[in-house]
Amino acid sequence: MSPDLTPDGPNPDGPTTDGPGPGLPPVAPSVTAELVEALSPRLRKRLDAGVAKLAARPVVRDGDTVRIAVDDDTDLELHAPGGTVTSADAVRCGCLLAPDCLHRAAVASAAPVADEATEPAEPAEPTHEAQKLQEEKEAETAGPEERAAARAVFAAAAAVLEAGTDGAGAVLQAELLRAAHTARLAGLPRASASAVSVVTGIRAARSADPSYRLADLAEALGGALGVTHRIPHATGSGLAELRGTARQPYRPDGSLRLYGLFSEPVLTATGYAGAVTWTADAEGRLYTVSDVAPGGPGRATGAADRAVRIGDTSLTHRELARAGLAVSGATVSPTGRLGAGAGVRAVRASGVAWRAEPLERLWAVPVADQVAWALGGGHDLLFLDVTLRGAVREATGDCLLADCAGVPLRLATAHDAPALPYRDNLRLLAAAGGSGLRVVARLAPGPLPRALLLAAEHPSDPAARVDLGLDRLQHADLPAGRTPAAAPAPAVDEAPLHLLRRRLHQAVSGGRRVLAFPGGAAGDGARLRHVGLGTAGDLLDGLHAAAADRARDVFGRLLPSDAGRFAGAWLASAVYMSEAERALCAQAWGVTTIPA
Repeated sequence: MSPDLTPDGPNPDGPTTDGPGPGLPPVAPSVTAELVEALSPRLRKRLDAGVAKLAARPVVRDGDTVRIAVDDDTDLELHAPGGTVTSADAVRCGCLLAPDCLHRAAVASAAPVADEATEPAEPAEPTHEAQKLQEEKEAETAGPEERAAARAVFAAAAAVLEAGTDGAGAVLQAELLRAAHTARLAGLPRASASAVSVVTGIRAARSADPSYRLADLAEALGGALGVTHRIPHATGSGLAELRGTARQPYRPDGSLRLYGLFSEPVLTATGYAGAVTWTADAEGRLYTVSDVAPGGPGRATGAADRAVRIGDTSLTHRELARAGLAVSGATVSPTGRLGAGAGVRAVRASGVAWRAEPLERLWAVPVADQVAWALGGGHDLLFLDVTLRGAVREATGDCLLADCAGVPLRLATAHDAPALPYRDNLRLLAAAGGSGLRVVARLAPGPLPRALLLAAEHPSDPAARVDLGLDRLQHADLPAGRTPAAAPAPAVDEAPLHLLRRRLHQAVSGGRRVLAFPGGAAGDGARLRHVGLGTAGDLLDGLHAAAADRARDVFGRLLPSDAGRFAGAWLASAVYMSEAERALCAQAWGVTTIPA
């Protein structure tokens, strides 16, 4: 990772002042867990208030050191060599109660969670011993440490679900981060990453982050619970998939002739930002070149003008998106990411237009086949020819209505960050109603055909293209004579799965108690069964029953609720919901068979 601490890279001119949250360097999960665990019970009760207080204090960055003035006499310091705080000793406070003070735990709880993943591994020639070890590993079952670590993550995630985002304060977050660190030490990087994603989502919700989406947090929580629920019972290749990998394996891929497609900014809630450029070879296989490091919106937009990190080429990401690349000694990860090892050589080459070979063949693939590939686990990019029909207002904002080979499609923004031009560009494209455009979008699975718009042909110049997350369209770029069109949303006969989805999301937001009220499920389960969704109705009834199940002792006092049972009922409903929406998505796009 790059050592950048500021959104736009290192600051050689001395200290600068920034707002609180964005200016803090990422902190390793184990550090936050250690600092919170060291607090006394009295201080733990005050931790959330301490986090809120620090959020109002300015952050001063000076090289690898970040300082926060708690008050006139007390300063906090975070030392982040390499851009990340990796030890509790790197967080120092000048108050009288240090090192067991509230301030150190509060600042760690307010900072972004660091990604503990190691750098991608460059390829090594497979040996007979390595192959034999891999075969033995795929035949084994989870060991005692793995099972214990999986149960710890499940229990911590279940406690978060029990409390909901409103009640999941810094203490519960620290418990989940400790479980995530334990999972990584036990060799379960996928479970660890899932737990960290949950904490990141909770913090975004509690801080009213504009980019927060309840659906994303529900998906992250379902991932953490699902993976850790299956690990103790998995074997062979299934267990290997659930374990995940901390190091990306790269394989040699010889010489490649690549053609730039588009670039997109990357801006994560975990404090990382940058750009990814997509390219394709003559056969239509996709490859990516990425530059992602600690930073904020400024780095997400600025990374497009940085040189790509492959060989000695001076091409920037923005230039590569429209040019080409000739690579020798290439190494490629399973996800198509190009390695940048010492043996890789790359030089600039000519690019081609989207409507010229070999890129033309990406749009020649039938839309249904592209969607089937994405739903079957392939890349989720869609290469579409659309006719714009205007804009429509949704609960999450405006989206474009378009016709795609007879399919009524909704095109939404890929990211809501105000610093990125996605939303402004979408509103301008809405004024080009009736125009036919070639676009690149990312599939958004759901009961309606929907995709996130990433890049498009220029509205008035088909030979040019626009990276909608990096380039800004102007009114002058629109075809002459076009006026904004307000298209009515087409009527859709949609299965009422929203009844189940709404309850799942309510539990994530408000915790078990919001589903425990008597009569809260009145009629919903019966309505689902009435339209033929009997399993959904039974799962919804079971979810409410698990939420309301509170036993009493011999004196009539309520006993602690069974968080594990409620989490299991919620997970079963979430898995059903995911598979049902996947099937409905395939049906909406006209997909007949999804690859295994």
